[in-house]
Amino acid sequence: EKNSLAYNPLFIHGDVGMGKTHLLNAIAIDLNANFPNLKIVMMSAERFMYQFIKSLRMNETIRFKDQFRSIDILMIDDLQFIGGKDSTQEEFFHLFNDLIDQKKQIVISADKPPREIKDLDYRIKSRLSGGLVIDIQPTSYNLRVKILKDKLKFKTTYIDKEIINFLANNITNNVRELEGALNKLIAYSDLMKINLDINIVK
Repeated sequence: EKNSLAYNPLFIHGDVGMGKTHLLNAIAIDLNANFPNLKIVMMSAERFMYQFIKSLRMNETIRFKDQFRSIDILMIDDLQFIGGKDSTQEEFFHLFNDLIDQKKQIVISADKPPREIKDLDYRIKSRLSGGLVIDIQPTSYNLRVKILKDKLKFKTTYIDKEIINFLANNITNNVRELEGALNKLIAYSDLMKINLDINIVK
């Protein structure tokens, strides 16, 4: 909100299905709404790698470099995918340094903290660790219940409280799996034309 660069880079890590990509999208949407003149680039690390390799093949590396160095905020999702990709890491390292030197914001997500990302250049690990590194903790029981209730607002199938509690108690690691289980139950109820009870759910 303050655009102060107090936390630069901002590095967000957590297990699969914990909402890292949603969080990056929310940041980008909010920035677009409040700072419409900012040039924001958000992409997956895989997409960054693909564009870089394409620029090498087409002899357009200068254009690639210029394009990325003219932005205000760079957001890269799933950074772990550039681990072991030496040329992509080299380009990312130089881009990272240039943007930091220009006082541009960088936001990164990955499934592990920088020091634990396999085959990631130690210089990148060091630079990423110099910002604010935060982890997304597993959801609480109350949050899982709230997620399920929010999802049910857009469904026509009735799911009673006992079933919601059962799901929230038994699927604890991954929000995506929680949503998937709910969708599976709703689909089963619709296809079989039955009302769900706890025994069916179990």
